[in-house]
Amino acid sequence: MRILEMNYEFPPVGGGGGKATEDLATELSKLGHSIRVLTARQGSNLPRLETSAGLEVERIFAFRRQRDRCSVWEMIGFILMAVPAGLRTVRTFRPDAIHVHFAVPTGFAAWLVATLSGTPYVLTAHLGDVPGGTPEQTDKFFRVIKPLTRPIWHGAAAVTAVSSFVARLARDAYGLEAIVIPNGVDIEKSPAVPRAPERTVKLIFAGRMVAQKNLEWGLQRLAAVKDRNWTLDLFGDGPSKAALERHCAVLGLSDRVAFHGWVTPEEVDLAMSCSDILFMPSLSEGLSLVAINALAHGLALACSRIDGFADVLVENENGLSAPLDDPSGFEHALARLLDDRDQLFRMKLASRAKAAAFDRRSIAARYEQVLRSAASHTHGRK
Repeated sequence: MRILEMNYEFPPVGGGGGKATEDLATELSKLGHSIRVLTARQGSNLPRLETSAGLEVERIFAFRRQRDRCSVWEMIGFILMAVPAGLRTVRTFRPDAIHVHFAVPTGFAAWLVATLSGTPYVLTAHLGDVPGGTPEQTDKFFRVIKPLTRPIWHGAAAVTAVSSFVARLARDAYGLEAIVIPNGVDIEKSPAVPRAPERTVKLIFAGRMVAQKNLEWGLQRLAAVKDRNWTLDLFGDGPSKAALERHCAVLGLSDRVAFHGWVTPEEVDLAMSCSDILFMPSLSEGLSLVAINALAHGLALACSRIDGFADVLVENENGLSAPLDDPSGFEHALARLLDDRDQLFRMKLASRAKAAAFDRRSIAARYEQVLRSAASHTHGRK
């Protein structure tokens, strides 16, 4: 098949959704499909056209200024630029199907391209593109635009969601039954047996530093267990970074917590291979690619008890969690992980075993079936 992958962000631009697109596109290429990626360009250093790992990537000018975040106006800019670029790509590449990541903003452009060209598309929802997914960021936004998004969802030949939580949100908002296909990870990139915890337990966070990640609250919980022997490495950037650095100083954690800024996925992999616990006190998650990556590296999970982690965390088996309204419970969970090295190692082994369910080769095969079915459609769903 010829498949056009559309996403408003793609590595090295963006976060986990872009990396998931890259991983999937790479695996689909290995299965013998011809893959073209249409995405936004940021800065002047990225090439407009690139062939890498069997993929043809086109980066279009779309007003994007920063790698780690995209404003509403920049999303609108992407839509305006992606429609003509998408139509041109359909004429020259002649895809059998379009695979669209994020209903907003990519879905707007893809729906117009599909409507004007007659090319069927598959929509994959990640979290923030669904009403209720990240209420702290998008509730006001969706109150205004939700009626405009309905054609995007109902025009798709198929709808997929990266987790059962995101699928439920889509059903509640649009009355559609999404096919749950999780993000995938290369489980062969890390040893089958993770390293045993050492005297100093190493925690790690990777992602955008935004309100959704709830890091200020999480650092307060760590401050309550600073009598234990631990360190925390934070990888990522975002609008909350400077405030978090100040918060660490106030809490007396500056000697324990290291801010590494925006780094490559390879650098995150290297850090995970030397870590013990993934620290994610998030307010909301779809299916965190970072969490799946942590499973592959054999990290125990210390997470907030939210629906977005239900597919990766088995309580008391490969990690511990607590509700967001129970700060003392979260502190108790951290203390349990830090106090018992043998239990922590058992949880690390359980995470590595659980990673097999997210092998990106089998995930790509599932997407292949959905895309083949979509390619048989001559028009969108009514």
